[in-house]
Amino acid sequence: MPLLVKTKAGMRDMAVLVTGGAGYIGSHMVWALLDAGEDVVVLDRLSTGFRWAVAPAARFYLGDVADPDILKKVFIENDIEAIIHFAGSAVVPVSVADPLSYYDNNSGKTRALLSASVKAGIRNFVFSSTAAVYGQQKTDLPVKETAPLNPENPYGQSKLMTEFMLRDAAAAYDFNYVALRYFNVAGADPHHRAGQSTSGATHLIKVACEAALGTRDSVNVYGIDYPTHDGTGVRDYIHVSDLTDAHLKALQHLRRGKGSLVANCGYGSGYSVLDVLNMVTRLHGHSFKIHMAPRRAGDSASVVADASLARQVLDWKPRYDSLETIVQSSLDWELFLSNKNVDDLHSIHRALAAASF
Repeated sequence: MPLLVKTKAGMRDMAVLVTGGAGYIGSHMVWALLDAGEDVVVLDRLSTGFRWAVAPAARFYLGDVADPDILKKVFIENDIEAIIHFAGSAVVPVSVADPLSYYDNNSGKTRALLSASVKAGIRNFVFSSTAAVYGQQKTDLPVKETAPLNPENPYGQSKLMTEFMLRDAAAAYDFNYVALRYFNVAGADPHHRAGQSTSGATHLIKVACEAALGTRDSVNVYGIDYPTHDGTGVRDYIHVSDLTDAHLKALQHLRRGKGSLVANCGYGSGYSVLDVLNMVTRLHGHSFKIHMAPRRAGDSASVVADASLARQVLDWKPRYDSLETIVQSSLDWELFLSNKNVDDLHSIHRALAAASF
């Protein structure tokens, strides 16, 4: 349940700040919070996100999470009780080519946000981490949180640095956190309110759906000689709506005073690149061009989650655990985007905000 704070005018909802709330996962999170009756504030610099993607009922601030002036303004104008932090960079090859920008945006700016949060007395923090902190494991078994942490690229390293900062902050201050280590996020909101909309996105399912619909020329398969069942990389794909539900559970966990936690978010089963491409072809009914390319630097052969901790401690119960469901929702969103322009989308979001589902 949302929290209330007493003011001179009476009781008022305390708010949840969503950084990166105009992006893919963040925009879904905003809708999930609003559906749960929460008061939501969004902070996003719109480097990859879209203003129209933010639910109209959320209060929006344009700015960087490390800007002390915008943070001060957000904290003064809103009673922020918790932060869900999505803002950051997440493209592995770019992190390899430009590592310092990733350490700046993912680690340095998060440190600034944490510092401001602690000073403002905000005790609850949910962090968007990644399975990239594990790197290549020596077993095909699902990865537990206790597995060795061996990130193989600057993206994973930058996220692990933030986990260390969270751990140390929780030990030193009146502060608690949940770090959720995502596996491969895909899919779109079942009500068509949000989806992956970034031009030039690198997410496999997004790319394959664009190729199937003719808005992208082809799909590159990076590496066909991995030690997997068909030679292509295997990943644990999680529907974005299940992921946002895990964040809601994490927020409830912190509000109950249950302490800090690091937990995986995945289904415990993996699909290869070719499995995904075949599913897109089957559901859409048309083939598309596929190019076989060399492995990319920093990629792992197989990464699958053991998410039993999230299921047990957070009482997380995924509802969309199906590659077919994930791919179909992605295709539906691509069709939706192809039929609407940005102005239409914003007016549609306003109508959807007033609807009940």
